[in-house]
Amino acid sequence: MSASRKSIPAKPRLLPARTLFMLPAAASLLAGLNAALLLLDLPAPLNTVHWGEVHGMVLALGFVGTLVALERAVALGRRAGYLSPLLLGAGSVLLLSDVPRFAGKLGLLAGMAALVWVYLPLWRRQRDHAVLIQLLGAALGTGAAILWLGGVDMALLLPWLVAFLVLSIAGERVELARICMGPLAGTRALQLSWLLTFAVVASLLNPAWGSIGFGLVLAALALWLAAHDVARRTIRATGATRFMASCMLAGYGWLLVAAITWCFGLPGTRAAYDTVIHAVFLGFTISMVIAHSSSILPAILRRPLPYRPMMWAPAILLWAGLLLRLWIGNGLGYDWAWRAGGVANVLALLLFLALAVASVLIGEPRPKPAAPVPPAADRPGSGTSLLAPKPPGIGPADGARPMPGTNPAARPPRSGLSISLREPEE
Repeated sequence: MSASRKSIPAKPRLLPARTLFMLPAAASLLAGLNAALLLLDLPAPLNTVHWGEVHGMVLALGFVGTLVALERAVALGRRAGYLSPLLLGAGSVLLLSDVPRFAGKLGLLAGMAALVWVYLPLWRRQRDHAVLIQLLGAALGTGAAILWLGGVDMALLLPWLVAFLVLSIAGERVELARICMGPLAGTRALQLSWLLTFAVVASLLNPAWGSIGFGLVLAALALWLAAHDVARRTIRATGATRFMASCMLAGYGWLLVAAITWCFGLPGTRAAYDTVIHAVFLGFTISMVIAHSSSILPAILRRPLPYRPMMWAPAILLWAGLLLRLWIGNGLGYDWAWRAGGVANVLALLLFLALAVASVLIGEPRPKPAAPVPPAADRPGSGTSLLAPKPPGIGPADGARPMPGTNPAARPPRSGLSISLREPEE
């Protein structure tokens, strides 16, 4: 074998056909950001006023719901499982078009019902608490779609949407980190999930007291997840591990902000309503999407999404924008901060989307070549040199065999040409 032969670079894998299901999700995200600018009374690329009326459902079910359904369809491994992301994406696109809104609402309802069906064989396969928690979340998301189809006000069905997103992510965290959470983690998380489900129903039947109960249970779930998640330990690591832990802990913090706001009753004012929506959908959900993007997207795309330090930029911009919008804007009543924070959130999502696409296309970063290690005699402070005579009695004589029990790698190098079968690095 010739030592000068160059290694043949591997051809990049083709994207699987299921990648097409992500196109409606991406369109839903971009349309939701366009509508967000219009709701902030700012210029937007497209002046489509009716998008502002549906942008909440488009982002919650059309974007996040499609990602959740697509990841679950991959886990199921059946073609029928892809019916859920197909219907959710189609329903979201119909909502953004000029067709009657009823068609889009019906598409979202059918997609969420199909997601519930996907969880049933997953539950029969595993019989795991984490799957049951996610099944509860999908059922509550289906309830939100039914209520919206029936004309229920968004403020009343908001707990149903929040529970869908929170339980889907909570079940995922229990599934991934059950070893570190302890043997009773699944049972405790399931108990809190059932309490949250009852609180969601109570918030619809009695909005005044039910909303307070929903806020209390949501706060308990957020605190339990933050206290038992492995992110509390991995935050001390470096690189991608610390980045993921930071995003997850920040997400729990924003979820707690929304829960505390709900503890004061039904969020009827603009400031309270804006706070709970964006603390959950941006602070919690998007932080978790960013944290898990390096594990979820590669499972869908069959391409790695490597961590790069610049990914901190959209995450920090997202949290800074939320702090400006919710604290100074909604809390202190400054409209300029409310708009500036909203613009920062839009830029953060666009920046993360661009970095994720670029990172997938570029691939894994090339490792830096290791610096050659000098011989021990040439290291500073060794006190010896290659030209210095060898002290007597140290090491075998030239050409002598090593003593039995000694390391063969310690024998002196032989003279002549050395042939290595290792491929040279480019």
